[in-house]
Amino acid sequence: MRERIYKILLFIFFGFGAFPLCSYSQTVPLNTPVLEEYMRRRQLIGSLNENVSFAIRPLHPAPAFDRYIGIDLDSTFTDFDTSKFHYLTGKKNKNKLITMPLTLRTQYNSEYAFGPNNGAMIPNRGFQHILSAGFYLQEGKFSIQIQPELLLAQNKDYLGFPIEHESTILFYYEYMNRIDMPERFGEGEFNRLLPGQSSIRFNPGGFSFGLSTENLWWGPSKRNSLILSNNAQGFLHFTANTLKPVKTGIGYFEGQFIAGLLNSSGYLPPHPDYSVQGNPALIPKRANGERYLSGLIFSYKPKWVPGLFLGYSATNHLYREDMDRLGDYVPIFNGQKGLYDVFNPIRDKRQQFSSGFFRWISPEGHFEFYGEYGTNGNSIKFGDFLITPEKNRGFTLGFSNLVPLSKERQFLQISAEMTQTGQPIRESIRNLDTWYIHNHVRDGYTHNGQVLGVGYGPASNVNWIEIGWVKDFSRIAFHFERIVYNNDFYYFRYEGSKDWRNKYVDLVPSLVADWRFGNLLVHGNFQYVNTLNYMWFLENQPDQYFVPGLDRNNFVGTVGISYIFK
Repeated sequence: MRERIYKILLFIFFGFGAFPLCSYSQTVPLNTPVLEEYMRRRQLIGSLNENVSFAIRPLHPAPAFDRYIGIDLDSTFTDFDTSKFHYLTGKKNKNKLITMPLTLRTQYNSEYAFGPNNGAMIPNRGFQHILSAGFYLQEGKFSIQIQPELLLAQNKDYLGFPIEHESTILFYYEYMNRIDMPERFGEGEFNRLLPGQSSIRFNPGGFSFGLSTENLWWGPSKRNSLILSNNAQGFLHFTANTLKPVKTGIGYFEGQFIAGLLNSSGYLPPHPDYSVQGNPALIPKRANGERYLSGLIFSYKPKWVPGLFLGYSATNHLYREDMDRLGDYVPIFNGQKGLYDVFNPIRDKRQQFSSGFFRWISPEGHFEFYGEYGTNGNSIKFGDFLITPEKNRGFTLGFSNLVPLSKERQFLQISAEMTQTGQPIRESIRNLDTWYIHNHVRDGYTHNGQVLGVGYGPASNVNWIEIGWVKDFSRIAFHFERIVYNNDFYYFRYEGSKDWRNKYVDLVPSLVADWRFGNLLVHGNFQYVNTLNYMWFLENQPDQYFVPGLDRNNFVGTVGISYIFK
């Protein structure tokens, strides 16, 4: 599959000259330090287009915010008249060649893997780096963005699921046999050259059609997306999307349809040779783990309610070998509604998600409030949903508020977000109706071994808060996060004992800083991860109830540097 992507990009690179090469499709990649956080703040203070939902990313800033160049929102980074890196060509200088930012992202984990929403980075102990650079070329209604990524990871060995956890491994493999989520990618250094944030597009008016390997984010949240996030490497996909909000008589609309290919990692979960009485814990997955993912999302801003956005998204995911009808290709036709406990071979071969979301912004109050409610399995009847809306649900709620300080352009930023994908109903837990795992698509909702949605994995519950000082591109903030890993597994394994001491929880204080030095943007995130009962491991003592579990500590440092060429 990787070779196929490279061939496509080579064809794009060398064959594009056969076409007349719109500036409108240049994106700000999701993993670019500082810029996306800056854009969201500027919208809240009323200096960017308030009709953009921020629910379909990456953004196309030039058309969305009516800017000449997408990577220079305030016209202080670049100067086409004197630049040696950006060029205007053609009649009336309508065509462009833009050098994309040179970006280096580095992450260090001292003891064990930690860190969601980091794109192509892998679960890793030690250092890992991603270097990206490229160009954007447009002429007429065609555009090309080439921005490959070089990944270098030490991939050091670390303690994962403890082998001493013998009585629990069989329970654990009920999940590992239904998802491709290895703890470690091989046994040595992990180095890859990836197509990264690249695309080729045809852009008529405010719409765009093309092929892309960019990371995608669906939904209004800042920290955790239920359906699509930048937690995994970007995958090859066809996209049809709006470049900016489309104005109609009843309000503004944005949307995207995708159809893409997902790959398995090729790596096994921990202790794959473990067996009990000759019965192996590991059930091998299909040799060909290539899967097809289609999805659609739209966002609507009613003209009668200032600042309100309403939206819906859905995905349809299955093995390519199982595709034999129209509903397998396009999620709007997936249908097959019915009772959960009635066998339906057409429905059950698909892994389906859907969600409804909202975002409300008040530029006058510098405030936003958002939420997303999703279902794991897009097959429940509406009547059943009204009776038990909590069945197989996941949700996110969050807000952000900028409080003006006495000095000009300075604010106190207060933000919080809560995400839950752990199930509240015992029947869902016992039936393994856990988010991102699946009985038939046993590679789960993953690409190259990492979850496409919430980065902390199946059934995770997360609470996050932020308090910080911000000014223009700059931010100094304190974050605190509480993460409960796979809460469904906890209740699945420990239902009999009801032992709350076994919960696998991270408490993560962080110091975050963003800064601009001329054309250089710098991001730093320094985290102390205090893990309680690592991998749910706890050894009981007959004479002591409050015995400490396998508590561990990890230091995580993340630095991102992006240089925007002048």
